[in-house]
Amino acid sequence: MVNEASRGSAPVVGSSIPSAGRHWGRTFWQRAAPVVYGLIAGGVLLLVMGKNPIAFYWTTLESGLLTWSGLMQTIIRLAPLLLMSAGFIVAFQAGLWNIGGDGQFLLAAAVVAGLGAPALGVMPFWLVLPLLCVVGFLVGGAWTVVPSLMKAYYGMNEIITTLMMAFIGINLANILIKGPFLSHVTLVPQTDVIPWVYLLPFIPGTHIHVGIVIALVALVLVHFMQTRTSYGLRLRILGASPRAALHAGISVKRDIVTAFALSGGLIGLAAAVEVLGVWGYVRADWNPAFGMTLFAIVFLAGLDVLVVIPFVFFFAVIQIGGHEAARQAGLPNDFLLLLIGLILFFMVLTEWARTRGWLARLRGRHAGSMAAAAEEAAGDG
Repeated sequence: MVNEASRGSAPVVGSSIPSAGRHWGRTFWQRAAPVVYGLIAGGVLLLVMGKNPIAFYWTTLESGLLTWSGLMQTIIRLAPLLLMSAGFIVAFQAGLWNIGGDGQFLLAAAVVAGLGAPALGVMPFWLVLPLLCVVGFLVGGAWTVVPSLMKAYYGMNEIITTLMMAFIGINLANILIKGPFLSHVTLVPQTDVIPWVYLLPFIPGTHIHVGIVIALVALVLVHFMQTRTSYGLRLRILGASPRAALHAGISVKRDIVTAFALSGGLIGLAAAVEVLGVWGYVRADWNPAFGMTLFAIVFLAGLDVLVVIPFVFFFAVIQIGGHEAARQAGLPNDFLLLLIGLILFFMVLTEWARTRGWLARLRGRHAGSMAAAAEEAAGDG
């Protein structure tokens, strides 16, 4: 019997994205090794530049974690980062390279900010806020339709198409801000400002908006989907082997489209949370560029929701506390990007060493010696 997925299907390009737990079955501390190596390398660079690395890292930690105001700012920053990470996990679990996260994020942010102030003029804010979150989700998801259809029906490499759509999305967001969403009360091109009192409410006793709750709920739901639903199982099979998914009777085309849409939707929701929780408007040419760093962090965490949270939290601490540390050390903020780049470099290096380099050979020799010892012991018995 020929299943529906195999009739008239275009060739599906295989993916080398590892499924969670397949090639990433390492402990948290093994995954954290690149972070430690990157921080050590960054400390050496600070010494070369005549700066005190201990003071720099202590200021980063103190400003981003050990003070109440710094911790609140870190948690606020954490909300969109976790939602974007959840979106990346969904795509990568299905073996799909959603490289266009920044385009999905910015376009959703522009639409949410552009519609926010006008919507408040005709509807109560308690209705506007959830509707704008839904709008952000839909815009982010819609911006993945072209790459997902081209991947599903024509086997086109989604790295190319998502990058293409990201470029278009970023520039379209700027056109919308400078065009139909342009505010006429400021000289700087931006959308109208949503009044501060109508932004997302705070968690009682803090200045942390409820976006962090939305993000944590989304992560829990993604984890549940991954581990407890047939849809999550289908995505894991698809990510492991598209050919096996076809033979198993899975509708590969449908799952590619839905996984892409869910991934982009979560990234669009991250944009809505950032706009409605922090800014209330979007300026032209604003681009926090979270995507590429989170792309690598999700891989560093092994596509594991529970491991993603501390890694993304660490990244948020660097972003919030690092700016104050750089200012006190007389360094440009570009040093923080260099520090993150070093961590990502050591992530690649340690993964290569683990799978193909000296570490793999060392483990092979150790396994061989253990096997020989076991055989010898069995012979003596």
